[in-house]
Amino acid sequence: MEKSPHNEEQANQASQNSEDTLTNRQGHLVKDNQNVRTVGNRGPTTLENYDFLEKITHFDREKVPERIVHARGAGAHGYFQSYGKVGDEPISKYTRAKVFTNTEAQTPVFVRFSTVVHGNHSPETLRDPRGFAVKFYTEDGNWDLVGNNLKIFFIRDPLKFPDMIHAFRPDPVTNVQNMERFFDFCCNSPETTHMVTFVLSPWGIPANYRQMQGSGVHAYKWVNEEGKAVLVKYHWEPVQGIRNLTQKEADQIVSKDFNHATVDLYEAIEKGDYPEWELYVQIMEDGEHPELDFDPLDSTKLWYKEDYPWQKVGKMVLNKNPENYFAEVEQAAFGTGVLVDGLDFSDDKMLQGRTFSYSDTQRYRVGANYLQLPINRPRKGVATNQEGGQMDYRTNFGEGEDKHINYEPSSIGGLQEAKREHQPHEPYVEGKLTRKAISRENNFGQAGETYRRLADWEKDELIKNLVDNLSDCRKEIQDKMVDNFTQADEEYGRRVREGLEKGGVSMEDKQDEAVEKAQELSHPSDPY
Repeated sequence: MEKSPHNEEQANQASQNSEDTLTNRQGHLVKDNQNVRTVGNRGPTTLENYDFLEKITHFDREKVPERIVHARGAGAHGYFQSYGKVGDEPISKYTRAKVFTNTEAQTPVFVRFSTVVHGNHSPETLRDPRGFAVKFYTEDGNWDLVGNNLKIFFIRDPLKFPDMIHAFRPDPVTNVQNMERFFDFCCNSPETTHMVTFVLSPWGIPANYRQMQGSGVHAYKWVNEEGKAVLVKYHWEPVQGIRNLTQKEADQIVSKDFNHATVDLYEAIEKGDYPEWELYVQIMEDGEHPELDFDPLDSTKLWYKEDYPWQKVGKMVLNKNPENYFAEVEQAAFGTGVLVDGLDFSDDKMLQGRTFSYSDTQRYRVGANYLQLPINRPRKGVATNQEGGQMDYRTNFGEGEDKHINYEPSSIGGLQEAKREHQPHEPYVEGKLTRKAISRENNFGQAGETYRRLADWEKDELIKNLVDNLSDCRKEIQDKMVDNFTQADEEYGRRVREGLEKGGVSMEDKQDEAVEKAQELSHPSDPY
């Protein structure tokens, strides 16, 4: 039978419309991706250039707002396996969370590593805490453990967080980052002394993401079947070992490649050299602990392992790279409030502040329905009466339910509350509403202890970095920082003071030298 022109056109269309054939976002075949439509081959462009308009307007919008913090990141997929024990005891003694009690399951995870202050395409050698955020797709829904490589933080009150980040970021007039802003904030916020000691030491520049510790930073709670709670801190320890860089070594690396940590992670997984971390916890009875010289909920403090031993509870393996950076790494959205049954919050002020802020920033950055994106969506069923909003692209719309009832409670149908299976954790809280600092600030004790525990080469590097960076600051800031270091440890403060008296190379001098060198070393070219 002879083919009709219509059938032949359909056959040709089908043969063209294979998986590797370019289409626009409406599914239309793109038959010329090189030329816009014009009046004549060099005349004005017409407004009905649909393919061009669709392509360029999407391009204009293809970046979501950059994260305010943790903008530069890399990520990978993997799994977590619980060992089911805390020391010799079953883990169920402390928590009923199935992600820990079910030792048969390999819980899928997605991990995003990041730098904190610097922008989306900044060098990965810059001195900065590193983010270490883990999304567990558990059988009870998602759990996000959102922390850093360092086990403490600069401040303990969330009211100070915007000011802290503003001080650490570039000058709003010149758009130039300078350490005087950093130290101006820190010298007037003495609780930062401990974190400054870590960040200005080699711990401030991890060698890569694979050989980097992780920490939940804050005290959280574990809750058991009876509703009894203990305080818990989380620590990720890399099986590959820990490696950090000096400033000089970092400067050498960035001259070769400013993406080295992302490349290292990606290539290791591609080669099958899967990075692994073991998860340790520290457990403390919930309470004020007056025997300690600090508040255990203070995020500027460590719980020393000799007092509260680290106990191994599981292992995480990263074994799959993202297939698309934007869809998975950039749109991954974490929040400290994302906890499953058996895990709970402590009253750590920074944790409470982050719990609002993190989810709020995801709604601003990605959209109200960011949890519908595949990278953020739980692996279990979701049934909610929340609806609408930009980019609501659900397709199940209450399968098995009365679709007319989008509220609760109802006598007609719709979703119903789950039955409570366990005793809830109900901590007793009483006190005046107040705006006061915690009673045991002890801003310098652990900073001094951290300095004394550093290896000699780490101390030397810390002092050198502090002197180099403080040299750019006015004397009143230098004096306040030296006083803070001296209160932490006499030797610590003396070495910084003596270094400043000898005179370091200021950041301003370095910047002037860079400007001059660019002029001096550059080569003239003829116009073309």
